[in-house]
Amino acid sequence: MVARLLVVLSLLIVAAVVVWVVRVVTASDTDARSPAAGVEPAAVEPDSAAPIEAVDTGPGAVAPERSAGVETLRAWANKLTGPTGVPARALMAYGNAELVVRTAMPRCGLSWATLAGIGRVESDHGRYGGAVLGADGRPSIPIIGVPLDGSPGVRAIADTDRGELDGDAAADRAVGPMQFIPSTWRKWGADGNGDGVADPQQIDDAALAAGRYLCAQGRDLTSAKGWWGAVFSYNNSVEYGQKVFGLADEYARRAAARG
Repeated sequence: MVARLLVVLSLLIVAAVVVWVVRVVTASDTDARSPAAGVEPAAVEPDSAAPIEAVDTGPGAVAPERSAGVETLRAWANKLTGPTGVPARALMAYGNAELVVRTAMPRCGLSWATLAGIGRVESDHGRYGGAVLGADGRPSIPIIGVPLDGSPGVRAIADTDRGELDGDAAADRAVGPMQFIPSTWRKWGADGNGDGVADPQQIDDAALAAGRYLCAQGRDLTSAKGWWGAVFSYNNSVEYGQKVFGLADEYARRAAARG
C-alpha cells in the first residue's frame, strides 16, 4: 500500500513539474507574461548617466565587514523591503553580493540596487511563473527560460550543458533568478551562501555571480560608461538597460528616503 502511494505521489510531482515547464518556457522577453513586461524604460540615454549611488543605503552602511553576520543583513533587508517592494530574502542576496564584491573588487562600486534592478527584470526577484522565493533562497519551482533555438526574437545558442542545468539537451535556456545561460554560469558561477555548491537557482549564488560578471574587465559601475557597459554585457539591449536603470535608481531613492 505504501509503495503504491509513493508511486502515485511521484507521478503527481512529475506531472506538476511538466505543467509548470510548459507554462514558463512559452514566455519570451516580449511576452506580456514576462517579468520585464510591466517595467517602464527610464527616459535616459546610454552612457549619459549612472543610477544614483546606493552605497549609503546598502548593508555596508551598517555592516562594513562581511563577517557582520546574517542577522544584520536580514535586519537591513527587512527595513527596506517595504519601501522598495523587493522581497526581503532577495534583498539579502543582493546586499550580500554587494558586500562580497566590494571587498574583493572595491574599484567596481557594485550596488545592491543594480542587482535588484536586474533581478526584477529577469525573474521578478525569483517569483516568475508563480514561483515563491523560499527562506533557503531557492524558488519553489525552478525558473527556466525559453529555448534559445533561433525562433523569431530569440538568439540561437546550441546546448552547452547536455541539459544538466536547463533540462534541454537541444538548446540552451537561461536559468535561475538572474537568468544565466549555462555556459556563462560555468565560467562565473559562485557560491554565495557558503554551502559549497554553486547553484544558479539559488539567489545568493546567482546574485554573487551576477555581481562578479558585471564587475569584469575592471569596470567602474559608479561611472555612466562603466555602468552601461556592465548592463549591456548582461543584455545588449537599450530598452533592457533603461528598465534596469529606472528600477535601480528608484530602489536607491526609496531606500535613501527610508533612512
